[in-house]
Amino acid sequence: MVVVDYFRDIKRSLLSTVEGMAVTMSWVFREPMTIQYPYRKRDPKTSVGGPDTLPERYRGFLEVDIDICSACLACLRACPIECIAIDVAKIPPPADDPEGKPVRAITRFDIDLAKCMYCGLCSEPCPTGAIRHTQHFEGAMTSIEHLVARFVVPGKPVVPFKVTKGETPQTVPKGSIIERLVVKKPWDLPPIEFPK
Repeated sequence: MVVVDYFRDIKRSLLSTVEGMAVTMSWVFREPMTIQYPYRKRDPKTSVGGPDTLPERYRGFLEVDIDICSACLACLRACPIECIAIDVAKIPPPADDPEGKPVRAITRFDIDLAKCMYCGLCSEPCPTGAIRHTQHFEGAMTSIEHLVARFVVPGKPVVPFKVTKGETPQTVPKGSIIERLVVKKPWDLPPIEFPK
C-alpha cells in the first residue's frame, strides 16, 4: 500500500509539472508584450492594456474644464488631502465697461496629481461636472513638480460659469485637457527652477 501511494505521488507531481510547463511553453512562441517604458508607450488604439481596455468609470488623473467651472469651491472643500488649490479674487471690470463693478474671477486652479489619491470626492459635489476623472494614469516623471496641473494660465483670470437651472453645460471630450497639460509632456523634464 505504501509503495502504491509513493508512485501515485510521483505520477501527480510529474503531471502537474507537465501542465505548468505546457502553459510556459505556450508563451514562448507568442509575440512579446514587453515595452520599453517610458521610452516607448502603448498605442491605446491598437494594443492591449491601453485606456480603451479600462472600465468607463475608471478613476485616473483629474482634469478641470475651466470654461464651465462655477468657482463654487465645493471640490476644494471636499478634498480630504488638499491636493486642489483654488484662488478666487475680484479683478477690475473689462476695458469696454470702465464704470462697471469689479468682477469675481478664478486666478488659480491647480491640482497636484502626485498627491491625489483618486477617491472621487471632489467630482461628486461639482454642480457643472467641470472636475472629473480621466482614464489617463501614466505619471512617470523624473521631477515630481511636473505633475501639478495648472488649469488657469497665470495672469489670465477666468470668469466663472453661470449655472442655470435645467441647462447641461457643453464640455470638451474627457481626457483632452489633461493630455495637453501633463500626459504629452516628456517624462525626463529637468526640475523647475524656482526664483531665489
